[in-house]
Amino acid sequence: MKKLYYSIGEVSEITSVEPHVLRYWETIFKDLSPRKNKAGNRTYREQDITLILKLKDLIQNKKYSTAGAQKKLEEENSGESAPKKNSELPAEAKKDLNEVRVFLEKLKEKL
Repeated sequence: MKKLYYSIGEVSEITSVEPHVLRYWETIFKDLSPRKNKAGNRTYREQDITLILKLKDLIQNKKYSTAGAQKKLEEENSGESAPKKNSELPAEAKKDLNEVRVFLEKLKEKL
């Protein structure tokens, strides 16, 4: 299900990252800055979710510190990083798979 904007709850469910962690990451990573609507609620876009999944992979899976993850992102943005391994899924594919997982879990609960 593609949407233009996602709430923090939806992003948390899609990425399996708690909302308080998402808010904390906003304070550290300048590239993660979701807009706020008139009510003051965060609205995340597809590119924000892709970045969150990348951060989650670096911090939670590869055990980078937040400073190390920030440095890695800066290297990737400037083109200095090593090429990706073919076995790694792109962040967009991971996001899509997580959305499917959430959908299937909700469907399973209804059965």
